[in-house]
This record gives sequence, structure tokens and C-alpha cells, in this order.
Amino acid sequence: MTTGSVPRRRVPVPEGHAALTAWARTHREDPAAAAALPRTTRATAVRFALEELATRAPGNSVEVRVPPFGVAQCIPGPRHTRGTPPNVVEMDAATWLALAAGLTTWADAVAAGQVRASGVRADLDAHLPLIRP
Repeated sequence: MTTGSVPRRRVPVPEGHAALTAWARTHREDPAAAAALPRTTRATAVRFALEELATRAPGNSVEVRVPPFGVAQCIPGPRHTRGTPPNVVEMDAATWLALAAGLTTWADAVAAGQVRASGVRADLDAHLPLIRP
């Protein structure tokens, strides 16, 4: 994929949006219930949100990792080709989904230690949230 190209989607947009919206609604009412949603719902929501970020901010300079569900490269800038990329953002699924759905802010998640970010481009604040359920 070249910088600026739109990534290929693997999660159909309606299905992914529905999963992310369902997770966000459940989380607002009861965070424990959101954690208990089926793994397939959480996985679909995470993968959709990663694809949505990569679609809205295409590029290869930042790698966003949400183990064990997925990874995306985004944000224009220098492309890495070997080893660990210089700009990496990593977090758990619940944090990523809360950021994607606008239920927490980038600054709050970073301050709480929920996000591990390294590199000068590893700031997703300008690209979040992805939906407003």
C-alpha cells in the first residue's frame, strides 16, 4: 500500500458500525456488561474502528496495535520497512473502543496510562472519535 492509498476493508461498514455502536451503548450503561459482550462483537468493533482510522488518515507512519484483535497503519509520513516502527500506539480493546466512540478522550486515556505511544507522530487526538453513537 502506498502512502495516501485507502486500505482494503475486511469488515463491512454496516456490520462494523453496528458492532461499535452496540459496544458503546452497552459500555455507557454498564462497562462490565460491555466487557462481557461476545468476543466476535468486540473483535468486529475493534477491527472496524482500526479500518475506519486507516481510511480517514491513510498513511504508513504510525502503527496502531490493539492486541489480540488487530493492527492498522495510518497517518501520512515516512514509511518504515523493517523492525519496530518508530511511531507505535498500543492499547487494550476497551480503551480503543472508548476512544473510537468518543466515550473518553485521548488526553485522558494517555494520562491514565491506558495508551502506550512512542514517536513524534503517535498522537491520534486529531483523528478521534470515529463515531458518536
